[in-house]
Amino acid sequence: MVPSLFIAHGAPLLALEDNEYTRFLEGMAKELPRPQAIVIFSAHWEHPVQQVGGAEQYEMIYDFYGFPEELYRINYPASGDVKLAEEVQSLLQAHGIPSELDPVRGLDHGAWVVLRMLYPAADIPVIAMSVNPGLAPRDQYAIGKALAGLRERSVLLIGSGGTVHNLRRIEWGSTQPAAWAAAFDDWLSQRLLAWDTEALFDYEEQAPYAKEAVPRNEHFIPLLIAMGAADDSRTARMLHRSYVYGSLSYMCWQFG
Repeated sequence: MVPSLFIAHGAPLLALEDNEYTRFLEGMAKELPRPQAIVIFSAHWEHPVQQVGGAEQYEMIYDFYGFPEELYRINYPASGDVKLAEEVQSLLQAHGIPSELDPVRGLDHGAWVVLRMLYPAADIPVIAMSVNPGLAPRDQYAIGKALAGLRERSVLLIGSGGTVHNLRRIEWGSTQPAAWAAAFDDWLSQRLLAWDTEALFDYEEQAPYAKEAVPRNEHFIPLLIAMGAADDSRTARMLHRSYVYGSLSYMCWQFG
């Protein structure tokens, strides 16, 4: 059985960088069993109804502006798996979670930046998934839980986002977290390790500096989904923690 993962995808420039974090991501896949397929929830695909990527071959989405031309030349030719996408839909339906198949949408940078570092050959089928910021944390967790059985068939579930993601509080050139960012991630780490779902579901009220760390929840949602996919084992392990610009965290977790 493969674990589920939460991976911080950072800024798009991560795709061009060579640093401690990119080297960590490039080596991560070597420590995991090779999956038969990947289901990835990206913070950059928001939709009020759960979307399931049903493309046979994904196009690239360059969902950013004003970056170096080199970034727009990157190609990650991932293939889909329509049969698996339909199975994902069936699992969601069995748990009362409405969903829609999207056979057209490509991969945004929340998906391809991560996948390209983990599996650069693009030789593993991918199912892209949306996130719904309107759902309560408990319901985000339930989406992952509905798909937990896929792990037994070597399907790797990835949530791609960021625990601390505040673009308005960026401190250019800083590689150390702001005090409020560190305090939030400290609290979060303790609750994840204890699998304290009740506190996590109420993080907006209980976590220190929650509004600063998570001004919008679209980047936090994938963490709860990835965690829910390992509800059967309820074990968590931090794989990496670092920061850029003071207010963007590169924190990664393995569940199960």
